[in-house]
Amino acid sequence: MSALADLICVPPQRVREIWPRVEAMLGRAVLRTDLSHTSDIARDVIEGDGLLWLACDGEKIEAAAITLLMRTDRHLVCLITALGGENRDHWVPLLSQIEDWARAEGAKRMRLMGRAGWARVLKDYHVSNIVLEKVL
Repeated sequence: MSALADLICVPPQRVREIWPRVEAMLGRAVLRTDLSHTSDIARDVIEGDGLLWLACDGEKIEAAAITLLMRTDRHLVCLITALGGENRDHWVPLLSQIEDWARAEGAKRMRLMGRAGWARVLKDYHVSNIVLEKVL
């Protein structure tokens, strides 16, 4: 299946200009999972620690993602900390381009924190860990 959108990695010096156009979209994704804080994902990309990726169909931004490269004791990992948008079939195939970029940067793993439903959508990914939670 070919993607109907184009993937753009926003140059770090332009993130402040683009951020207001994707903040709500990514904020909704973060709020659905409660795995991170919206101000943390904003800080990651605005300060240049993470990258902002856009899936665009013409002039419209259909989806946005944030990636961070992090080193564990064993590997360099590309972590997708936020991912959200609309028309998923248009942009999910674009994730392979982020994977290619991560591989070129030396990453040995891709990780995505998100809703359990992503496991059904991203067939090349597998569940390696789970988050257990108890309400106090």
